[in-house]
Amino acid sequence: MNAIAGIAVGAEGEATTVVTREVTVRHFHANMPEVYGTPFMIHLMEVAASNAVQPGLPAGWVSVGVDVNIRHLAPTPIGRTVTARARVSKVTEKLIEFEVQAHDGKNLIGKGTHSRAPIDLARFEQALSSPSA
Repeated sequence: MNAIAGIAVGAEGEATTVVTREVTVRHFHANMPEVYGTPFMIHLMEVAASNAVQPGLPAGWVSVGVDVNIRHLAPTPIGRTVTARARVSKVTEKLIEFEVQAHDGKNLIGKGTHSRAPIDLARFEQALSSPSA
């Protein structure tokens, strides 16, 4: 089965969140600024990328992240809405590559590239539960 046959270069996805204290650096490190944490921005970008390709995958398939190359460009305070966007830039036999960015309504706060691999979820989970996993 060619799981990526339904994925086109140019496909786009989006994900949005409101910055709360729980996703700030200070929530985890008291002596740090109370701004949106980089790991949460990257997660939002990964969700946007997944949203871009999920409709084109066969039933029972999902995509998993395998590579991120992201720059966090600007701080975002509590209360702002962050929107991540992902655009498919390349499709190979086993990987889907994306250009990703995040914006907080005022600034471009992050950008970079991300890659995902399509997997058959049932087969993946079965492999994880096998004694040799």
